[in-house]
Amino acid sequence: MADDARFSQPLYSVAQAARLVGMPPSTLHSWARGYSKQFPGRATVTKGPVITALPPDEDSRASIPFIGLVEAAVVQAFRQTDLSLQRIRRALAVLAGEGELEHALASRQLYTDGAKILYDYARSEGDGQLRLLTVVETGQRVFHEVILDYLSRISFGDEWATELVLPITDRRILRVRPKVATGDPLFINGGAPLSAVLSRARAGEPPRSIARDFDLDPDDVTDALKALDLAA
Repeated sequence: MADDARFSQPLYSVAQAARLVGMPPSTLHSWARGYSKQFPGRATVTKGPVITALPPDEDSRASIPFIGLVEAAVVQAFRQTDLSLQRIRRALAVLAGEGELEHALASRQLYTDGAKILYDYARSEGDGQLRLLTVVETGQRVFHEVILDYLSRISFGDEWATELVLPITDRRILRVRPKVATGDPLFINGGAPLSAVLSRARAGEPPRSIARDFDLDPDDVTDALKALDLAA
């Protein structure tokens, strides 16, 4: 994937990516870099990364490419269920073990086959917890409704994701296209870059004034700023 900028171009720092998917930075750091923990009386527990991260850029500290952002959004979807982080890691390991799913969470195959893979694995292993991720509807194994909402925000132009509508707002307000505006999230209605709106908000301008200048829906600006904890 070295020649595909979706995988190889760092666009976001861990903190930036975490805010865009609604996850604490410390949590995303462990998913992106892995971790080791020493428990009293036990061996050190080491867990590897499960989303794509690159060496940090020296100037911007960016290390998460677009594919990593999409993977982080799917991890966040899994976190919305009642599964423990340990069981979520198990689910991701099952998905990664099927086919060439090195980047399972950003693949079209996750959308088409992921629920079946997890359901069948959970059933064969008697893993009632993993079955929380899936349901059976009209004879088909599908993901839990919460996960489906996240997955429906991902668009595919080929085998891999090409666009992500950010999950930090219930309404679909912001989207990321890695080849547009260098991955800066854009307002779906109006097209203004999120970075420009944030800059004005941080300077103390009210959302309605910002919306008027960028020809945006005031409710879109207000909801985006609330999701990023920048509302006045």
